[in-house]
Amino acid sequence: MKKVLVLGVGAQGSAAAKRLDLEENVSEIIVADRDPEAVNTLAKSLKKAKGVTIDASDLNSIVKAAEGVDLIVNGLPLEWTKNVLDAALTVKSNYQDYAATVSLHEDWVESIRIQYDVYGPKFEAINRLAIIGTGSAPGLMCVATRDAMRYLDTCDTIYNIVWEGVLTKRFLPFWWSPVTALHDMSEMAYAVIDGKLVRTEAFELPIKRKYDYLDEEITFVEHCHDEPIHYSFNAEKFFKGLKNAYFKYAGPGIDFAKPLYKAGLLSHEKEKVKDVMVAPFDVVYNHLPPAPKFKEEIKEIIDEGLLSDSGCMVIEAYGKKDGKDILVETHVNAPGLVESYEMAGISAEMYLTGQGGFLFSKMFLNDQFDQVGVISSDMLTMEQVDIYFNYAKELKITLDTKIKKL
Repeated sequence: MKKVLVLGVGAQGSAAAKRLDLEENVSEIIVADRDPEAVNTLAKSLKKAKGVTIDASDLNSIVKAAEGVDLIVNGLPLEWTKNVLDAALTVKSNYQDYAATVSLHEDWVESIRIQYDVYGPKFEAINRLAIIGTGSAPGLMCVATRDAMRYLDTCDTIYNIVWEGVLTKRFLPFWWSPVTALHDMSEMAYAVIDGKLVRTEAFELPIKRKYDYLDEEITFVEHCHDEPIHYSFNAEKFFKGLKNAYFKYAGPGIDFAKPLYKAGLLSHEKEKVKDVMVAPFDVVYNHLPPAPKFKEEIKEIIDEGLLSDSGCMVIEAYGKKDGKDILVETHVNAPGLVESYEMAGISAEMYLTGQGGFLFSKMFLNDQFDQVGVISSDMLTMEQVDIYFNYAKELKITLDTKIKKL
């Protein structure tokens, strides 16, 4: 029986905690956040949970909550990742998070390198595993990208493609942490081009796709995301000599943020406006609604009527098999907003990210990781990829893979 600490009770953490509550080999779930009302509301809805209020800026506060746990699931804002990693080392726990951080270094790539190269040996020394980037993207998408490698002898180019196609009648550009989403929108993107990790201009390098299940052709653009960074570190060992990798994105969030970015309104640099120094980013963020996470709120949004309840998550992997050029096109199938609500009382974003993350937690609980140190979600063995998607089928998350000759 395992004891799990879930840090952060937002859209991702609360969805993961609800799934953990159903696992037979979980003895106790500690749900922790700075918001006592949110903590108590979630804890009361679960059978195995107790709520704890923490201050994530205080390492000792996290350590106290984590004493005796087998796994820490970190769903806190990214600036607290260092404290949570250090707490996991202190209590000798396994660790899992949803996305990369700049809490270890101001440069995002260097921060990820530090997780691998500095924290990796530290977790090895206590015989524990820290697995990073385990939500939907990164996470589920990275495992699906690994799955595509089984069909290739060599890989030249990977496109990770996401369309957030849920559009509501109310103003709601983001279904997950608005501050994280807007930070991503405010940055130049990363891509691997000719074997080198480079910066690309946000919202540029468009590609157009019209998949069978989409009603229209969608334009996808460059977006700052974790996947190309991880693939650049792991190109030889896990991605068949990968030379190029891109993350392409579309949806209401892109439509909202692109003109703001072009106008300089996502800048973090303070400027004087009528004798007041203010960062444009902070003003925009201040006007964003929080991500819906409560059942009644999600139902209200659905009842108002949806303009669209669609989307896609696609991996296009180009390479060679038996000397021939092929495309491995993998589509991730998962419940939309209405179906996610009907199944679990949560949003599609909470479902895909929370459940995608939960599947890694379930593998921890069932002792299906033999690695120690630090790995990212794109570094699973093929056997672990199979285990992951066998679990995913139970949650109606499946892969549809098409092999196309070029």
